[in-house]
Amino acid sequence: MSQDSWSNRLFGGFRKTSEKLTENLTAVVGTAKLDDATLDDVEDALILSDLGPSAAARIRAKLAEQRFGLEITPQELKEAVAEEIASILRPVAKPLEITAFPRPQVILVIGVNGSGKTTTIAKMAHLFREDDYSVMLAAGDTFRAAAIGQLATWAERIDVPLVRGAEGGDPASIVFDAVRAATDQGIDALVVDTAGRLQNKRELMDELAKIRRVLGRINPEAPHDVVLVLDATNGQNALAQIDVFKEVAGVTGLVMTKLDGTARGGVLVAAAEQYGLPIHAIGVGEKIDDLRPFDPELVARVIAGVA
Repeated sequence: MSQDSWSNRLFGGFRKTSEKLTENLTAVVGTAKLDDATLDDVEDALILSDLGPSAAARIRAKLAEQRFGLEITPQELKEAVAEEIASILRPVAKPLEITAFPRPQVILVIGVNGSGKTTTIAKMAHLFREDDYSVMLAAGDTFRAAAIGQLATWAERIDVPLVRGAEGGDPASIVFDAVRAATDQGIDALVVDTAGRLQNKRELMDELAKIRRVLGRINPEAPHDVVLVLDATNGQNALAQIDVFKEVAGVTGLVMTKLDGTARGGVLVAAAEQYGLPIHAIGVGEKIDDLRPFDPELVARVIAGVA
């Protein structure tokens, strides 16, 4: 996909978020000068746009430092907000790179059911294939036949091998078989689907710990990545999921999906500010190439409505 095409997809994807933020900001910049009351209103507008209290406070402080007492137009305000959003996103914009030796690089993908996890795995595999890496998938979410079936359909569509077991089987043994197969075949990246149950944290923690133990027997470095898939339409609830999964699974990076269906895309900024975890990619659609590493400058301008 060309950069222009992806930029257009981003504009469309973040349109609801951008309109919400623009509406909230434009409503407060009616005064001639940027005083304390206006700054309070700007901070509230940013929080209402799901950027989170911490990012909102940071942006307010920067505006106060640079523009206090000066006249500011709505456009200048949006430009200033875009720059601060970019400064929050730059440090976390880190594509997932295949660097592990010996191969394969083992990537555990976690997330609650309904977050778009299985589709995201296929899109990640597609991205790796585009970069000429060989990929294998493992159906470690054995508790839902639908998840196994969905992953099998995607594997066939993007032409990558899949290791699967019976519904209700032991996820750790499937992961073990997959790592062995990937090692034997010289596969670069093994992407593992995992169960998305959060109702019983202890059960999920035990299961992931077992997978880690099994992986450690084959390759002490594995898993090399633990990627949490978040659904942006959940807004601030997505942040609560980061808290839980960091504790349960030792998350190393994030992928945010469904940004095209929500006015809550500001949660991307909140996650970056609050956790500082690498954000590997963002998804703005259902198509196989609708997941891409993101350009923090472009995304910041799109969110602030100035791109």
